[in-house]
Amino acid sequence: MKSWIRSGALALTLSLGFSCQDLLQEDVISQIGNDYLNTPKGLEDGVNAAYMSMRAWYGTERGHSLTEFGTDIYTNGADGSWKFMNTYTTDFDTQNGLVREVWDEFYRGINTCNAVIDRSVNVTGINEATLKQRIAEVKFIRAHHYFLLVQLFGSVDLQLSETLIPTKEVSRAPVSEVYSSIIADLEEAIPDLEALKASNQYGRVTRPAAQHLLAKVYMTKATSEAAASDDYAKAEPLLKSVINDYGYTLLPDFAQVFQFGNERNDEVIWAIQYTRDPLTNQQGNPANNPALNNGNNSHLYFLMEYDTQPGMRRDTQNGRPFKRFRMTSYAINTVFEDRVNDSRYKASIKDTYYSNNLGTNNGTFNTSFDLSKPTVTFELGDTAIYIPGYEMSQEERAKRPYQVLVPSRYDERLFPALSKHLDPGRADLTQEQGGRDFPAMRLGETYLLLAEVQLKLGKLDEATASVNVIRRRAAFSGKADEMEITPAQMTMDFLMEERARELIGEQFRWLDLKRWGVLVERVKLYNPQGAPNIKDYHVLRPIPQNQIDRTQGGASAFPQNPGY
Repeated sequence: MKSWIRSGALALTLSLGFSCQDLLQEDVISQIGNDYLNTPKGLEDGVNAAYMSMRAWYGTERGHSLTEFGTDIYTNGADGSWKFMNTYTTDFDTQNGLVREVWDEFYRGINTCNAVIDRSVNVTGINEATLKQRIAEVKFIRAHHYFLLVQLFGSVDLQLSETLIPTKEVSRAPVSEVYSSIIADLEEAIPDLEALKASNQYGRVTRPAAQHLLAKVYMTKATSEAAASDDYAKAEPLLKSVINDYGYTLLPDFAQVFQFGNERNDEVIWAIQYTRDPLTNQQGNPANNPALNNGNNSHLYFLMEYDTQPGMRRDTQNGRPFKRFRMTSYAINTVFEDRVNDSRYKASIKDTYYSNNLGTNNGTFNTSFDLSKPTVTFELGDTAIYIPGYEMSQEERAKRPYQVLVPSRYDERLFPALSKHLDPGRADLTQEQGGRDFPAMRLGETYLLLAEVQLKLGKLDEATASVNVIRRRAAFSGKADEMEITPAQMTMDFLMEERARELIGEQFRWLDLKRWGVLVERVKLYNPQGAPNIKDYHVLRPIPQNQIDRTQGGASAFPQNPGY
């Protein structure tokens, strides 16, 4: 599979360049030779090209499909061709396009990192501290990619040097070797990364981001076949350092974390940057190069079909509804049961749609899903749809001058939509490629990881205190005391639900369930669409068939994961 061209062309199409300004800027790099990476400018462009490979995962259809679908909190909506990734039918096989794209793009990114590291010894005319920092950045990126690959696929091909010519001689390294490489990269990177809350060139990896990632690596390794007795103990001080040493703070209002226009805030540890530049944020064929297409398109997938309802039309404010992912009944009714004290349902879920289309009937329409009244009449800006989240009686609904969508009427087209990723800054109502940054790491998760580690270490009071920091922030005004839990309530089951409340839709859930060893159990309990078909082997994804076919020796040299 390592049929890479010579590394001089790795940054050919597009690299993430940093200007003298304080944020990422994209530059097209073309017509370069093989020795380009041996120059200071070439090394900078190589590093920035490695960052670009993050866009293959975060904020993408493939990233969300591999982390939200087929879990206890998300099931399939009406549309999309990837439902089998939620239902775990035999259609989820070795030819899966999204799995293949992640595999290909991560290995492309890994080889870019390898090229930068190997070529760095030839680069002169660059400040030594800057050179060390750039090498640390690509070691973080390489570790990041291998960490996701080992979680998704188990043992994978471990390449730690530049592939200069095409080769078919590859093999699957043991999981323990992959984890050892990941840990070594991060431990080597941490001292040379900027010890800042955010880099002066926003978007670059910093020391706290690497500490956050390394802690999560230890926590995940602790439940893998490579587990060591001190994994949790090693994770705890890393997480405490992120929380205490760099000046991160939880935003006072949970709703502000994903507020449009507030992507750069004091809670974000590291974000994947996107752009609204049409040159680099273009619509294109994902098979050509998935990392370069569609921008952050998270805004597409979690929305209900509001745009065909009376008084409504599609607009940029409410989003383009692809209807791919809808919350399970468990997520709605159990995870988000408390809506009196906890603001996170209200802050994460869109419950009100305002009329933006009076049509040709002067604002009077026949009702569609709410048959408690025959018609509704709106002025522009009036409430057209309200989703209370509970089974409002027919008599009460009849009094409302708008349609009320109640749980008994939820289906694959009409359901509570996630609002975290809405992107009203798109150029028009059809545009798929969004421009919002995607927060890959934020302090809210760091506290929850710390609580998990402390619980595993038997530090029940400390774990409770860590969770209560998050819960107090999530409280409605005046409800902070009611949100606190006691040590008797601090269990893994509680923490599983707390992570769902805090992090829903942020590309964690499938990986969380796998780390906890409860993926199959909880899908069977809480995801009716996935329950009949999920098997124990689904805790790993299939190795792309083209990887096996291109390997010398085929399946005997690079075996498929069991069950596929």
